[in-house]
Amino acid sequence: MTAASEEARESGPAFDPWDPAFVDDPYPAFAELRARGRVLYYEPSDQWLVPHHADVSALLRDRRLGRTYQHRFSHEDFGRTPPPPEHEPFHTLNDHGMLDLEPPDHTRIRRLVSKAFTPRTVERLKPYVHGLADDLVSRLVAAGGGDLLTDVAEPLPVAVIAEMLGIPESDRAPLRPWSAAICGMYELNPSEETAAQAVRASLDFSEYLRTLIAARRKDPGDDLISGLIAAHDEDDDRLTEQEMISTCVLLLNAGHEATVNATANGWLALFRNPGQLAALRADHALVPSAVEELMRYDTPLQLFERWVLDEIEIDGTTLPRGAEVAMLFGSANHDPAVFADPERLDVSRRDNPHISFSAGIHYCIGAPLARIELAASMTSLLERAPGLRLAAEPERRPNFVMRGLTELRVEV
Repeated sequence: MTAASEEARESGPAFDPWDPAFVDDPYPAFAELRARGRVLYYEPSDQWLVPHHADVSALLRDRRLGRTYQHRFSHEDFGRTPPPPEHEPFHTLNDHGMLDLEPPDHTRIRRLVSKAFTPRTVERLKPYVHGLADDLVSRLVAAGGGDLLTDVAEPLPVAVIAEMLGIPESDRAPLRPWSAAICGMYELNPSEETAAQAVRASLDFSEYLRTLIAARRKDPGDDLISGLIAAHDEDDDRLTEQEMISTCVLLLNAGHEATVNATANGWLALFRNPGQLAALRADHALVPSAVEELMRYDTPLQLFERWVLDEIEIDGTTLPRGAEVAMLFGSANHDPAVFADPERLDVSRRDNPHISFSAGIHYCIGAPLARIELAASMTSLLERAPGLRLAAEPERRPNFVMRGLTELRVEV
């Protein structure tokens, strides 16, 4: 290890993802991390933290890093202990989704799935998304207020991705709880109880989809699951059944988790910056730039992990093969080297190369749809609830990696 690496180990960054005060507002600590260096070792999670925008952006595209190492190495090669056998249902489900695969498997699956997310297909969904957003907001207004999280932010993207997949409306109630349980495993050092909940959800979700896929084989519809089955039957780049199940789970989890949290985080940021909310209410043409700025300002996905497949050097620090890198999206999105006055919310910000949707081969395939959903709910709330205000101080979820709220009480 280089002298710079030793110094990075000894300095110890101001980073504590289990501290409620840090989770509430990690951005001052991110500024300290950026001042300390370009890469810093964090012993509690055995990861190298990367806080600068330029480095995060470059590493997301660097093929010396990967979301997995098992396409090239064993757990023993990397000095890692295999997951406990009782966690296997979660890892079977997770490890066959394209987010945790590398080429050629990632390329094969993404090529098939991307057919459902063409610009034309996403554009066709606009009327459905806007109609659903208007309906949800109208109900909120009729009730005089409520929980913006459960009344609008959650049901909109869940319904959209479930509709795309062809999941009947009567079957959708468990989707969000299953997703939340599975996503708990993406936090740093998850507890055994978190793992047990993820395993149960993985088993239940997989069994449900296995049954639904069998039904679609017998009676295909105009939905994504039927399309994946057809591709499996006709295309050389076919999916295994496990890949199909894992892909559907990934699309549902990723297809709403970030959008839900971006909506809640975004509206809380607007309530706390009344001047920017007033500007948005005065000019709805600012909605597209406001969506991008709110994604940057309070990033729904704070950390993205990659494995070092081949030794890499960052600013004199050598990261050996087998090391794990934690790219801090929230810090990168507040880097003053890229964003003017980054701690200020500016809904009219034009130069905004945030990385909230990642980059490289793992760039979010559903980003165009997420933008439509975020813009639709924001526009509907601005139009139908112009006097919307915060009714109670919200509480943050204790999670760091996926940043969100437990509720967002509002009144009209």
